[in-house]
Amino acid sequence: MQRWRGLEDIPQDWGRSVVTIGSYDGVHRGHQLIIGRAVERARELGVPSVVVTFDPHPSEVVRPGSHPPLLAPHHRRAELMAGLGVDALLILPFTLEFSKLSPADFIVKVLVDKLHARAVIEGPNFRFGHKAAGNVAVLSDLGASYDYEVEVVDLYVSGAAGGGDPFSSTLTRRLVAAGDVEGAGEILGRPHRVEGVVVRGAQRGRELGFPTANVETLPHTAIPADGVYAGWLTADGERMPAAISVGTNPQFEGVDRSVEAYAIDRVGLDLYGLHVAVDFLSYVRGMQKFESIEALLDAMGDDVKRARALTESYDAS
Repeated sequence: MQRWRGLEDIPQDWGRSVVTIGSYDGVHRGHQLIIGRAVERARELGVPSVVVTFDPHPSEVVRPGSHPPLLAPHHRRAELMAGLGVDALLILPFTLEFSKLSPADFIVKVLVDKLHARAVIEGPNFRFGHKAAGNVAVLSDLGASYDYEVEVVDLYVSGAAGGGDPFSSTLTRRLVAAGDVEGAGEILGRPHRVEGVVVRGAQRGRELGFPTANVETLPHTAIPADGVYAGWLTADGERMPAAISVGTNPQFEGVDRSVEAYAIDRVGLDLYGLHVAVDFLSYVRGMQKFESIEALLDAMGDDVKRARALTESYDAS
C-alpha cells in the first residue's frame, strides 16, 4: 500500500481512483464495510482504491483541546487498511486554513484535481468542508458536475454492544471508557489495542513476583477504565497472554494512571525501551485497595488464572 503525507506526495501521473474519506479512527466494523466496498468497487472498475484521512484530528484544529481519545494511531490504521486491500492511504495535514475550504473547493482540490475520483464511497453521516457544510447529498450533486459516482453504505450494529445503534467510533470510545472492552471489541471486530514504549516504573510488580511491562501510552490514547483485564502483550512480534492492570495503584497510594501488563508464564523478559501493544479482551475486576499485601497477592494470582483461561478460550474459539 502506498502512503502519502499531503497532496504533494501524490504521483503526478496518478489516474482515476475510487476514494473514501474519513477520520476512520479504529477502523471498526463499520469502517471496514465502507473501505471494503471502496476496494471492491475499485476492482470492478479496474482502478486503485484510496483512503483519505486527516492528522491531527479535525476537532483539535477547529476546537482546540477537544481532541477525542484515539482508538488507533495512524500507523495501526494503515496496517488495518492494508489488510483490507487498500492501494493507497493519503493523510492530509489538517490545518485551520484547510478547515476553511468550502465543500466544493475541497472536492476540487482533493478528489478532482489530485485523485481523479471515479467513485466515492461513504457512510450516511459523512460531512466535509467548512463548518461540515457538505454531506452525501452535496457530494452527489457535485459528482454530477465532476464525473464521479457516489455510493452510501449503511452501518448498523447487529450485536448487543450497540443496542441496534449505527457503528461509530464515539460509541466505541464510550464503551472503552466504561471498561466494556468486550463491547468495544464487538464493534472493532478485534480486541481494543493500546500501544507505547515500556518504561521503568516503581517495579513493585517485580518485587511481588508479577513483573509487569509499564507502557507509556501514545498521546490521546483511548485507555479503558481503571481495573484488571485479560488480554495480550505483543513485543517483537510475539503475542503473549497477559493480565493487564489500568489505574493509579491504590494499594501503594499511587497518583498517576498507568497501563501495566504481566506476561503470563513468562520469565526473564526484558522489554524496556521496546514499543509494545496491549490488547484488551475482557474485564476481570475493578481496581481496589486490599487489607494486606497477602490479600493483594491472592487477588493477583486469581487475576492471572482468569486471564489465562479467558485468553485460552478466545484462542481456541
